Amino acid sequence: MTAVKTEMDQLCINTIRFLSVDGVQRANSGHPGAPLGMATMAYTLWDRFLKHNPWNSRWQDRDRFVLSAGHASILLYSMLHLTGYDLSLEEIKNFRQWGSKTPGHPEYDLETGIETTTGPLGQGFANAIGMAIAEKWLSANFNRPGFDIIDHFTYVIASDGDLMEGVSGEAASMAGNLGLGKLICLYDDNGISIEGKTQITFTENVAKRFSAYDWQVIGPIDGFNTDEIEKAIKEAREDSERPSLIMCKTIIGYGSPKQGTEKVHGSPLGKEGVRAAKEKLGWIQEPDFHIPCEVLNYIRKAVERGKKAEEAWKEKMEKYAREYPEQAEKLQKQLSGELPDNWDEGLSSLFNNDSPPMATRSASGKVLNMLAGRIPSLMGGSADLAPSNKTLINDSDDFSNENPAGRNLRYGVREHAMGAISNGLALHGGVIPYTGTFLIFSDYMRPPIRLAAMMGLRVIYIFTHDSIGLGEDGPTHQPVEQLMSLRTVPNLTVIRPADATETAQAWKAAVGNNEGPTALILTRQNLPVIDREKYAKAQGLQKGAYVLWQSSENPPETIIIGTGSELEIALEAGHKLAEEGMKVRVVSMPSWELFDKQPEEYRESVLPSDVRARVAVEAGIKTGWEHYVGLDGSVVGMESFGASAPIKVLYKKFGITVEDVMARVESM
Repeated sequence: MTAVKTEMDQLCINTIRFLSVDGVQRANSGHPGAPLGMATMAYTLWDRFLKHNPWNSRWQDRDRFVLSAGHASILLYSMLHLTGYDLSLEEIKNFRQWGSKTPGHPEYDLETGIETTTGPLGQGFANAIGMAIAEKWLSANFNRPGFDIIDHFTYVIASDGDLMEGVSGEAASMAGNLGLGKLICLYDDNGISIEGKTQITFTENVAKRFSAYDWQVIGPIDGFNTDEIEKAIKEAREDSERPSLIMCKTIIGYGSPKQGTEKVHGSPLGKEGVRAAKEKLGWIQEPDFHIPCEVLNYIRKAVERGKKAEEAWKEKMEKYAREYPEQAEKLQKQLSGELPDNWDEGLSSLFNNDSPPMATRSASGKVLNMLAGRIPSLMGGSADLAPSNKTLINDSDDFSNENPAGRNLRYGVREHAMGAISNGLALHGGVIPYTGTFLIFSDYMRPPIRLAAMMGLRVIYIFTHDSIGLGEDGPTHQPVEQLMSLRTVPNLTVIRPADATETAQAWKAAVGNNEGPTALILTRQNLPVIDREKYAKAQGLQKGAYVLWQSSENPPETIIIGTGSELEIALEAGHKLAEEGMKVRVVSMPSWELFDKQPEEYRESVLPSDVRARVAVEAGIKTGWEHYVGLDGSVVGMESFGASAPIKVLYKKFGITVEDVMARVESM
């Protein structure tokens, strides 16, 4: 391999390599091969180009760095420690241990400098595209002549595995279409995956593939040559109209006895392997975790560079605020995630008794447009289903290369990328992203949904066509298990409103939730708007479940729980049972997660523990409802896939009717 530019460069690169190797060896767990091969790429990028301040990891105009190849996490931790972030050497030594800041794969932690959670391959690559979209959109809306307040790059290091994953293809295609010129990906092309040489599965021409996506493709270059890497990144930065892929040829496990093979991918080198690698690359054998003083002094210059860059930005920001005070205040609010004053005013009165029956997807569209007029950070779109999902912001243009100030994102039929890109939008800041598709296709989005929940991101998922109620399209499009499946994701708030008034409240809960994502589960079919003069106010949705109606002031003999379109069935059954002399309570339960967060006293007031005759009705799989109906209760729901037929026929054939609910109650 070609020599690096200077002796100091070589010393720094080997320091990074062996901090990583020693960390993996100490843990007796991890991936040493990728850091040994990627170190030159990472060092050159961070030393020559990355605009960041290790002493203020939240600086808003910093470059974003994403290690999409998350299995190489120890490489990132080594870079963070050496450049001066709040990540001690002790944390490197505690790699993969309980309570450390250095888990097996990077976990989102801005205080430490980790921009996103990566590891599931392809996710970080798509997150980076979301970050680049956010940068382009914010700069188009807020920059003014002489004031490039938002002006930074997004860099990714991706592996062969990242580019094999389908989500990277979806996301790359969209990035090229949008002309994301400030997105630069360094591709660690080492030709090895876990099973062996990538040629056994991955023989496509990656360069031609990305050229077809309308990316600038640079290389292949020598991934161990700092001059070539530096030249390639400069070339990439000069193309403002296309994202760039820099193809870096490297050797996995470089310097180790098993270099260039799959055997160095996911296992420690072993004592002898470590000794041999250090000898081969001219590194001292003892002590472990050795950092030469001159290396630390050199790499830590990143702090001074970062402080100067941020100070210059702050001065520019102060001048900007004097010239454009209203815009400056608006920008800071958006970047901080703060909502405008009175953003939810009038939501409770948007729909009333005079409102015609409407699908909750249609109600959602009305609420979205009302909120979009008040919350400028709302930005999103649908996976080619905007007319069905009602996800268009009517008074805004599409976001595009020609019009980067638009708020409507056209994702195309790319559900997986849509979810992962939305995570990137939320991670960047300044954007509250929403997505739209049919509930059945939430399966295509499951990995980014899970990661959004893990990271606590404010992302709003609009899932329409929520049950067998979509009718003739049949079982392929009728979600049965998806609703319950989403409820199993920790920190994901799932809300299935029963009418337009609950839909408005569901949006209020979603926008106000800044601790995790929210899924809005909405109908295709029209539903009557509940008379809130006669029944309880829809604001009860904020607590997850509430008593909608009760037949008398006396304690109930039975409780019927409904969600979404089935609340209407529950309510009618309750009235008919009351006419037969039964004391009935009907509970609307749009969100399990919100209800479970309420104090025990409130939960007991809605579902008294001494009322054991309970029936839940929901047009989805029954599993899980026993948590609320108890072992003595019953569930009216689905036990199979749906079928192609008109809605009323389906509900009757699958036993989800007023008569079925009444029969269950009477049998108890």
